[in-house]
Amino acid sequence: MKKTILNYGLYSSSLLIVLFGVSFIFEGSIDYSMSEIIGYISIILSLTFIYFGIKFYRDTINNGLIKFLKGLKIGLLITIFPSLAFGFINVVYTTYINPNFTTDYYNHSIESFRETLPAVEFQAKLIELESQREIFGNPYFNFFLMTLTVFIIGFLITVISSLILKRNL
Repeated sequence: MKKTILNYGLYSSSLLIVLFGVSFIFEGSIDYSMSEIIGYISIILSLTFIYFGIKFYRDTINNGLIKFLKGLKIGLLITIFPSLAFGFINVVYTTYINPNFTTDYYNHSIESFRETLPAVEFQAKLIELESQREIFGNPYFNFFLMTLTVFIIGFLITVISSLILKRNL
């Protein structure tokens, strides 16, 4: 089981890092909304290895049988790898590769809200954003938030995969 978790965790992490790297090619030509969509698609694609890891364990190692809880355990342990990798790569990106990202995204958000919200709502949103600005620029918080984001998506994929793949005697 450990080898399956390690292999599929590394496959998932590697794909996520590669897709994150490929997104640099389009960085200047797409807006933040499209970049966010591409980011979530990359996360989901890389987390498909959870399904394949559980399936591999069931079919190859466990003679075609797996209980829901065993699938859940395998899937969650696989999920840890890409979750930590994504948290780490985001900190590297925002700290070393593009240290202005947080400020640029903050300014983009302000302009977006200025264009779409009425003046009273915009002022309230501006106060909210300003109060959150420092915490979102903190690399430790950024690591935690990005790791948690991938882990939550991985948890959902794990539950679905475990339900689809479970086979009891």
